[in-house]
Amino acid sequence: MESNKDKAVAFLQRIVAGQIDKAFETYVSPDLIHHNPYFPGDAESLRTAMKQNGDRSPEKIITVKQTMEEAGRVMVYSHIQQNASDIGAAVVHLFRFYEGKIVEMWDVGQPLNADSPNENGMF
Repeated sequence: MESNKDKAVAFLQRIVAGQIDKAFETYVSPDLIHHNPYFPGDAESLRTAMKQNGDRSPEKIITVKQTMEEAGRVMVYSHIQQNASDIGAAVVHLFRFYEGKIVEMWDVGQPLNADSPNENGMF
């Protein structure tokens, strides 16, 4: 049986692969709410925005660096690049699951800095 962590990662991987409708049909509750400040908070608005982003960045890459799961909530920490030459950003997606489906979602990101003085890096 697929864990919520596995579902969250698979959801993001399908989104990046341009399989937005399949990702939503498989992993998302029709009652999804999200907290991205750039779009209305319903599932269809998020799906539309993800499709538009996919059209603008068809070569997007996601590399999952870390996941955590606790009490129906999942955190996925990733390196997301718009294409192979993009330095990218560190992104955290937070998901709340109910009965095996994503019912709530948050995302926060920070661009990577090629000139960062921190020798530990973002990951």
